[in-house]
Amino acid sequence: MPPTLYRDTGYTLRHLIEDIEGGRIGLPDIQRPFVWSATKTRDLFDSMYRGYPIGTLMFWETGAEVGTRQIGTGTGGRAPQRLVVDGQQRLTALFAVLTGRKVVNKSFDEVTLRIAFHPQDQTFEVTDAAIERDTAYIPDITKLWAPGGHRGAVREFFHRLEQAAGEPLPTTTRDELEERIDRVRGLHDFRFQVVELDAAADEEQVAEIFVRINFQGVKLNQSDFILTLMSVHWEKGRSQLEDFCRAAVVAGLPGPNPRNPFLDPSPDQLLRVAVAVAFRRARLQHVYNVLRGKDFETGKVSAQRRQEQFERLAQAHTQVLDLTSWHEFFQCITAVGFRSRKMITSDTALLYSYALWLIGLHDFGLSAEELRPVIARWFFMVHTTGRYSNSPESQMEFDLGRIGGLPQGDGQAFAAELARIISAHFTGDYWDISLPNRLDSSSSYSPVVFAYQAALNILDAELLCGDQHIRDLMDPAARPARKVPRDRLFSSETLAGLGITDKRQVNAIANMAYVTWPASEKGNTDAPHVYWPRITEAMDPEVVRRQALWHALPVGWEQLDYAAFLERRRQLIAQVVREAFETLSADRPAYVPTAAADLIAAGESQSTEFKASARWNVHTGEYDKSLQHNLVKTVCGFLNGEGGNLFVGVGDDGTVLGIENDLSTLPKQADLDGYELFVRQVLDDNLSAPTATTVRISFPEVADRVVCRVSVAAAGKAVFARPAKGGSAATDFWVRVGNATKQLHGEGLLRYREDHWG
Repeated sequence: MPPTLYRDTGYTLRHLIEDIEGGRIGLPDIQRPFVWSATKTRDLFDSMYRGYPIGTLMFWETGAEVGTRQIGTGTGGRAPQRLVVDGQQRLTALFAVLTGRKVVNKSFDEVTLRIAFHPQDQTFEVTDAAIERDTAYIPDITKLWAPGGHRGAVREFFHRLEQAAGEPLPTTTRDELEERIDRVRGLHDFRFQVVELDAAADEEQVAEIFVRINFQGVKLNQSDFILTLMSVHWEKGRSQLEDFCRAAVVAGLPGPNPRNPFLDPSPDQLLRVAVAVAFRRARLQHVYNVLRGKDFETGKVSAQRRQEQFERLAQAHTQVLDLTSWHEFFQCITAVGFRSRKMITSDTALLYSYALWLIGLHDFGLSAEELRPVIARWFFMVHTTGRYSNSPESQMEFDLGRIGGLPQGDGQAFAAELARIISAHFTGDYWDISLPNRLDSSSSYSPVVFAYQAALNILDAELLCGDQHIRDLMDPAARPARKVPRDRLFSSETLAGLGITDKRQVNAIANMAYVTWPASEKGNTDAPHVYWPRITEAMDPEVVRRQALWHALPVGWEQLDYAAFLERRRQLIAQVVREAFETLSADRPAYVPTAAADLIAAGESQSTEFKASARWNVHTGEYDKSLQHNLVKTVCGFLNGEGGNLFVGVGDDGTVLGIENDLSTLPKQADLDGYELFVRQVLDDNLSAPTATTVRISFPEVADRVVCRVSVAAAGKAVFARPAKGGSAATDFWVRVGNATKQLHGEGLLRYREDHWG
């Protein structure tokens, strides 16, 4: 029989309050935003008064011995022996009402929970001004538990009631009401059923137990457990995180504060940054045990090891919360044209970029001036490509791994490695094919839309047909905040006249421009070939030329067929984004294709995959048709991601094998032309979209052997692949995640499509 990880027990409310006040039970939420409404607190007291069950509480033994001090607190700050895992909001509400302690609401204001009781009706209400005046209520039941004060509260209630009635209460009525009031006061003896989990239970077991007994379906995550550990062993550190986050959203605080235009951070977000800086980890699943002081070989927990790991976290914690670093990092975001949180589609891209900023600053010795263009370019790349949108922890682990082997203090090596990763994504194919394909959408909330908007800010572009600079309109300090005008170049009425009414086409990104129409043109529904000459006739030709470049207007655009206009403008928008991005580098290097040998030497990654063969089974020494599916799913994954390179004839470890064996299995044309024909045929037969414009095939020679390089650009819409076995329809959805190709289903697939293509 497996060992029992819990025991059932019971606590009275009085006992719970005493243990919370004495620090034996940890209830950190009393100082954190209280998410319950006051009406839920009222209903809780009503249920207890009527004797209804109010759910089981769950505590977790922390393993801290009696008297154990918290980290960094000297002689004070004892670590609690039990922590509330399930029931924090209930206990916070009860503790606040019974003790009169204030709670912090969602706006980070300290408020008092005031609950009223109506003895005649035996009902509870949230106290307001009307109830304060109503003599039938005890307006604040907290007084019933005040030390030595409850009798005065009862006397005051009866005095007000009799004054309002103009006569003394009958004895039977008074006794009945007093009995009901005593029943409320007696709630401090209400008995709770408690499940106490043993200290031997690990966080995965606690999370599983929590989910199984919590009918609301709430799930605990790894950051919950690490924040829990901080509550037990380093409450000061957790409080600092929360104070920082509070100061970032509360307006009007005196002195320096973390408020910024881009992010309202939460404690778990900043914790992830600190973990990345301290332990070079993005996945939190192992960090919890590291902070517990667990030895992975013996399984034993050491207080000394725990102290050492928390000190390591504390050092990173200090760096994360440093206001100078915090605001200097956000200068990077401003430098690449992002002006407010409205342009940020991924907080994770911000947070992980901040982690790299801190690592470059403290571990590689770069100054803020040296680091700013490096991280600015990095953020522009990761945000535009959605690098941290799907499986962000896996991708960040890969990025941390890339810098993990660099010499400490070598800032140039750090900057060069990030530049290599950027170059591997922002290739010529990305600018010429992938980005225009991503722009084939109607979603206004898209990373590529904001990349274009950021590019216009970098280039200090004016509104089309106007003289206002777009970045000035987006200044977060401007009050009142102004909206950047955006409108269709081909009006919906014009398109309807052409038989185009589909919303996706009408509202296509390439049909929208940041424009301010002259007063005489506002509301006009003329076709572009009618209104554009009329508008530009009154403009300086140099201004028209300049704005046409910024706003990606093809030559003679007003005369183009709508479909041709959209296609050409998408390409020009991509060119504007590329031009703006390249201005961020002082030397503005020309694009040089990355050599196959260099890509292979760098190893498999988000954008590089190796396959030993596509036809020849190295184990059986003969042709194997099933290997073709590896081509299909990898190319499908790159198409649905940000593109990449598949090398056939290269082992998983980067050993160059060549495709000679594959060539020998071709039935007819056993040469490179025949091999290209084979690859094309496999892809076109098994993918839901043709690949002529998105896939390029070449045969570079590496280490004296010929390999097949399949260069894939990102697709403009979802691409599906036929299953490896059975079924004639293309139904499988693959996407590149880190250095693996992952299949998505159901909600995950739908969510990815929405995030990636809009």
